[in-house]
Amino acid sequence: MLSKIQILLLAASASRAAIVEHWWNISYAEANPDGLFLRQVIGVNGTWPPPPLEVNRGDTLLLHAYNGLDVPTALHHHGMFLRNRTFMDGAVGVTQCPIPVGETFTYEIPTGEEWGTYWAHGHFSGQYVDGLRAPFIIHNPPEPHQYDEEYTVILGDWYHQQHEPLVTKFMSIANPGGAEPVPESAIMYFSQSGKYLPGFNDNTGLTFQPGKTYRLRLIGTTALAMFWFWIDGHQMRVIEVDGTDVEEAPVDMISVSAAQRYSVLVTARNDTNNNWLIHANMDEGMFDGVPDTLHMNITSKVVYNPSAPMAPTILVDEYANTVKDPFFAPLSPKSVGPANVSIPLNVFFDTMDDGTNHAMFENTTYNRPLVPTMMTALTMGNDATSQVVYGPMSSVLQFGQIVELVVFNWDAGNHPFHLHGHKFALLWKSEDITSDDREVNPIFEEGAANPLWRDTVHIPSGGAVRIRFIADNPGAWFFHCHIEWHLSAGLAWTFIEAPLEMQKTIRPPQYVYDHCKALNLPISGNAAGHNSTTDFKGLKLGPYPQKLGWRPKGIGAMFGCVMSAVLGMGTVVWYSLSSVVSD
Repeated sequence: MLSKIQILLLAASASRAAIVEHWWNISYAEANPDGLFLRQVIGVNGTWPPPPLEVNRGDTLLLHAYNGLDVPTALHHHGMFLRNRTFMDGAVGVTQCPIPVGETFTYEIPTGEEWGTYWAHGHFSGQYVDGLRAPFIIHNPPEPHQYDEEYTVILGDWYHQQHEPLVTKFMSIANPGGAEPVPESAIMYFSQSGKYLPGFNDNTGLTFQPGKTYRLRLIGTTALAMFWFWIDGHQMRVIEVDGTDVEEAPVDMISVSAAQRYSVLVTARNDTNNNWLIHANMDEGMFDGVPDTLHMNITSKVVYNPSAPMAPTILVDEYANTVKDPFFAPLSPKSVGPANVSIPLNVFFDTMDDGTNHAMFENTTYNRPLVPTMMTALTMGNDATSQVVYGPMSSVLQFGQIVELVVFNWDAGNHPFHLHGHKFALLWKSEDITSDDREVNPIFEEGAANPLWRDTVHIPSGGAVRIRFIADNPGAWFFHCHIEWHLSAGLAWTFIEAPLEMQKTIRPPQYVYDHCKALNLPISGNAAGHNSTTDFKGLKLGPYPQKLGWRPKGIGAMFGCVMSAVLGMGTVVWYSLSSVVSD
């Protein structure tokens, strides 16, 4: 039951709430942010980058997304809970079909439960790699941390080729080792108060005034790269992690993986004798190889005085996080009880039986169902509680369960994993599960009083995490690696949360179904579009891991080879003996 104070606070928030509308014509444009190559990008209203989105907590964002491309599209507002609105999540194959060419999808995004730093991006056919991405800031006045001004810092990797030919090459038999496309460059740019500052990298900068404190909202919008971020001559204090306000934590530098967000406070110096470099260095460990032409390190600047010289660069000995993410302490403590269900998710990459390299959870690669998972849950009646109707790579959760995921990364690469529709408690993280060093591989202990809640966690090669969330948000929710190439390779899982509750509360607008029909995609039944728990004709499955060892065909082939060799040797011996007798 709500207290009088809570009711008054909710009423006050509701009185301030507004409808914030944006009209986006998702369309092609041209851009050259790295100054190296002019290319076609996916922008909005004929320009790139797409405009920043800024609202206040309690507002509802209405984003009218018109597809002005020549291919389908979709948008995901990363980190939003979307309670009773799972159909607004934008994950194609999970909650919707893509938006057909010439059609509009109005994304209705309430923000009563979220505040902080987020972003919006394409969630179909790798379109955010081609530029469909923008900051999404939810202000929460009065903010718990005090500062004078704020900037948003957007970090991205940048490719000169379109996503489609890159992913085609990546997923071909000519790339059996699964080497990801390496970007041609990196870009850093800024926004403030809903507008971009002009320029990129060293052609732009942040204006500081002595003594003022600035909030910098860092957003990793990369397809592959991870950045190390710091500012010469200034210390940073982390105050937000993926939309969770945390106690101030001083850091010298911080790593930002794909889809992660941090806010840091930076207090300006008291002198204006120098300007200072802002560093964003890509981590080499994310790439299979580094081309000679790729500049791993980019800079911008803090400007105190336009006529002042740049302070000498301060060299760093190593890349390291001063505070590891499990140790950030939320301002509002929230614990989580023991798990009702624990789901192991072992991560592998391998060359499959068709010669291509794919990603796998539990030795199975994800394929998009013909029917969006949400629609299967809404149309299969009581059978919606059966996991089998959704195809492999899915789990059905009961309402209110405490769900634990134990994710082991057996791959040689690093992976930032994102859960839609929730934040999760990060209860345990190992950097190397084979290590005896308890700082690297700590022992898990139940009962954390104040764990960090976030929506994207970076797991290094050989590492693991134990995360938990509460299944209190009926819907279909995606869990996937946010490296776009790895999602294309099948590193994803779907959670169907309280499907019978979904049937009572989820009411998608008609155009959600109409878009599927326009693309000749089914809107009901199991993952293959059949009202059955056994008929999955037409559903794509595989490829599968190669079956190593002696198989029947191999045994037959070997037997044939051995017999041929024996007969051949026998023929040679017979011929030799017959020659001796003749002589």
